[in-house]
Amino acid sequence: MDPILRHLQRQRESFIALLAALVEVESPSGDAAAVGRFVELVSDTLAPLGRVRKHAGGMFGPHLTCEMRLPGRRKNGQVLVLGHSDTVWPLGTLRSMPFRRARGRLWGPGVLDMKAGIASFVFAVRALAELDIPVPSRVLLQLNSDEEVGSPSSRALTESNARLSRAVLVLEPGTGLAGKLKTARKGVGVFTVAVHGKAAHAGVDFSAGASAILELARQLERIAGFTNLARGITVNPGVIAGGTRSNVIAESAHAEVDVRVPRLGDAASLERKFHRLAAFDKRCRIQVSGGLNRPPMERTPGTVRLFRLAQKLGSEMGVTVEESHTGGGSDGNFTAAMGVPTLDGLGAAGEGAHAANESILMNRIADRTALLAKLLAGV
Repeated sequence: MDPILRHLQRQRESFIALLAALVEVESPSGDAAAVGRFVELVSDTLAPLGRVRKHAGGMFGPHLTCEMRLPGRRKNGQVLVLGHSDTVWPLGTLRSMPFRRARGRLWGPGVLDMKAGIASFVFAVRALAELDIPVPSRVLLQLNSDEEVGSPSSRALTESNARLSRAVLVLEPGTGLAGKLKTARKGVGVFTVAVHGKAAHAGVDFSAGASAILELARQLERIAGFTNLARGITVNPGVIAGGTRSNVIAESAHAEVDVRVPRLGDAASLERKFHRLAAFDKRCRIQVSGGLNRPPMERTPGTVRLFRLAQKLGSEMGVTVEESHTGGGSDGNFTAAMGVPTLDGLGAAGEGAHAANESILMNRIADRTALLAKLLAGV
């Protein structure tokens, strides 16, 4: 048996204990105090393994970096390992979704996305240190506090560290129960389409009004037509609001529209379409704001090389490593768009991210962690 895999199989209960501690310190996006408590726990865990620094994240709480101390005298460049400390779950979720083990799985808020990925990194670097396996590059871990809300305060830090790196490994969960790695992600954006009409009494002066709601409804048919499934482009009006009372012709209305694109050129084309929207009712005015906030992670030769290495390392353990493309975004989108080879989905195998059935497979803990360790030793 592969020595790293054997070592980590013996560590499973210790892994589960750390993961329980991580999950039970809730860390919802936008709650700086809660995220700060989680970052303190991670800092204490990592302190024996490397040099920990905290970086101001404003209302989102601190970001964390840790330069690891790993075996090997000569270090050639840097590998950046990306993760995030925030989750989508509000404080108090543990009361209805406690951390537990059942049916061969570990359950709880944030267990898959992505506290198991953080625990996996801790045990991967511990294994490398305990087995005295040389690591050829400097390894820098970065945990962002705002990934689930678009990384507004951490993007600059991510890109700064990526510029100094020759590869990026991302601790997001793999795809599906097979835990497929992610070699491509769609770019993600949000457009807000606001309509300004003219208010009037719906009974007394109907013809004097210009309904922003009616205009928006007609625009949404046009906007939905921007979807092009053959090219992988999706456009989803996810939120609409407008009007004040049923007896008032609505003066204003707006929609928030999610867009997903596989290629950067698709984003530019969509942006032009949104900004060319023209009112059907000339008494109304349309205002468009927003755009792409995560560029696509396209499948580049550098990323393919990382994936092929992961496949080879997996085969040494008797594990099949597969790849996938996904419509969701991560901080790996930013690094890939900079041209830095980026391999995503190296966290846990499980299902139910952002859902009540969030869980990871216990029998995949060791091989997923071993793959990460072997990559750090092999990149």
